[in-house]
Amino acid sequence: MDTHQVASADDLRSLIEERDVEYVVVALPDMQGLLRGKYLSRRKLLGALDNGLGVPPVIFAMEPTDVLYEVVGLSDASTGFPDVPAQVIPQTLREIPWEPAHRNLFVMLTHGKEGLSFCPRSICEHVLERAGSMGFRAFTACEFEFGLFNETSSSAFQKGYRNLELTVPHKGYSVLERQNARSEFYADLLDTMRSMRIPLEAVHEEIGFPSQLEASLQYAEGLTSPDNAVMFKSFAKSVAQRRGQLLSFMARWHNEVDGNSGHIHTSLRDTDGNPVFFDGQKQHGISDLMRHFIGGLQKVLPELTVLLAPNVNSFKRFVPDRFAPTSVAWGFENRTVGIRAITGAPASQRLECRLPGADANPYLSIAATLIAGLYGIEHQIEPGPETEGNAYLQKIPAKLRLPASYAEAIERFNRSKIAREWLGDAFVETFVSGRRAQEEEFRHLITEAEVERFLELS
Repeated sequence: MDTHQVASADDLRSLIEERDVEYVVVALPDMQGLLRGKYLSRRKLLGALDNGLGVPPVIFAMEPTDVLYEVVGLSDASTGFPDVPAQVIPQTLREIPWEPAHRNLFVMLTHGKEGLSFCPRSICEHVLERAGSMGFRAFTACEFEFGLFNETSSSAFQKGYRNLELTVPHKGYSVLERQNARSEFYADLLDTMRSMRIPLEAVHEEIGFPSQLEASLQYAEGLTSPDNAVMFKSFAKSVAQRRGQLLSFMARWHNEVDGNSGHIHTSLRDTDGNPVFFDGQKQHGISDLMRHFIGGLQKVLPELTVLLAPNVNSFKRFVPDRFAPTSVAWGFENRTVGIRAITGAPASQRLECRLPGADANPYLSIAATLIAGLYGIEHQIEPGPETEGNAYLQKIPAKLRLPASYAEAIERFNRSKIAREWLGDAFVETFVSGRRAQEEEFRHLITEAEVERFLELS
């Protein structure tokens, strides 16, 4: 049996027995979208298929580098830091190419939509089910920009994250000489994703800064898309680290560079698989459903922005003229707006939400995009007029502009009735608690720029 044939716990048991597997890598995506897991023995994994595996919910209060914020019910000692059973998801089974056959299986865990109400994968699952109840099948695809450095985790730390060495000195958007020069990295990345059944549409050199690359994942239905996206981010970083390099999805890592985006392409089909965004009788083929989806994105995404830009650094990406949106204006084939309509054949007609950064959790950014669009369909919301030309130079209505700061985005999300209706009070309050803690921490930090400007002459 091949891993792609595994669709149930019984299938996974059979494969483990057939291959005489000793260890399986299991992992659960946290609030940031990081995979946290372990090697699990065959005996323990088989037991987990029946009874679940204890995972401490405190991981949902952890930031990268394991900074632990005070989140009531998660990180306060009054909870006793218990384990809560997580279930194995057999259909996520993949093979890690650099591991030997007796321990190369990888499978994801979930707390389930009936379990922890703040588990990001469960949140996305709930939104997808609601789409299904409305008669829609959701198809999405993520594309990620990232930076590649001739550094390791240790060398970057020893340099204080200053003067980091890029892999090339100049920009080279889609220049083949750049691609050819580091074909070994491309080969390792492409081969790893092929082995792990994470289909890529394209990988190329990007325009934002020297050594910026972009990978576009193939569209998929339902949870397969964010599952692939989370695995891609984790294992792409592993590919680089195994080569002695550092790969970063940080939203914006330097003042002189553009940000790393995590755009989401979305389309809907009916229960029979027919595309519903296309109507040949309408201008540009845009159906009423697609138009109302755009209207929903415009109305709701400003309230949900913090799901698409979850960190204090995320808001450093929303800068005019740096290929990042500053509003939810929309337009045809326009990369200066937040919502790009891509028209064409019925099956390829879709919307690109350009708000998310590469640092966003794909489960939450996809959930936010679907919530907003489905809300627009449900309430038949008409979008504003199409934006033509450079949106950065135009006067955009206040209701279409993104929150001006991280703090404002957090509070708008906290007050959002739509967020609470679709995501539940428990998730909103848990997420807001962690974001407020991050905002407060960084609000009090002194930057190098402040010292340079004020130390001598103040």
